[in-house]
Amino acid sequence: MTTLIPRRASHALASWFGSDPFRALQNELDEALDRFSLRWSGNGGLPEAVSIPSIDLSETDRELHLTVDLPGMKAEEIGVEVTGRTVKIRGEHKEEKEETGRTYHRIERRSGSVFRSVELPCAVKEDKVVAECKDGVLTLTLPKSEEAKSHRVTVKAVAK
Repeated sequence: MTTLIPRRASHALASWFGSDPFRALQNELDEALDRFSLRWSGNGGLPEAVSIPSIDLSETDRELHLTVDLPGMKAEEIGVEVTGRTVKIRGEHKEEKEETGRTYHRIERRSGSVFRSVELPCAVKEDKVVAECKDGVLTLTLPKSEEAKSHRVTVKAVAK
């Protein structure tokens, strides 16, 4: 990935703010462009609306937990991609139901696309990620890589 911010400046800002604000801005811009290109019709029309689902991101000593609200979606309609320190969640639900003798004037429920890209606070074991969906809530368990786990250091007393 090409960046406009020098690496040293980026690391200095990360230590000041607790995270790299330019990386967060870059991720937000990438997410917006992904959503835009994901829904572009290609016929000169406007892109379809893509929802941004709400999330909770927490961690323990051993893993990160990401919970995403995806109401009305089934597991087979959801895609999760983990690359480096980024998780991308895509989903699409289309209700295809035809009823004879009924005229629909609006169909807004249970239909549409979602996309969310989340920057993780540390590296994870990409091949050990577990994703589960129950009642429209996607739960990801992302085990931390060994480098990301905190290690206790014993302090030795030195004789004078």
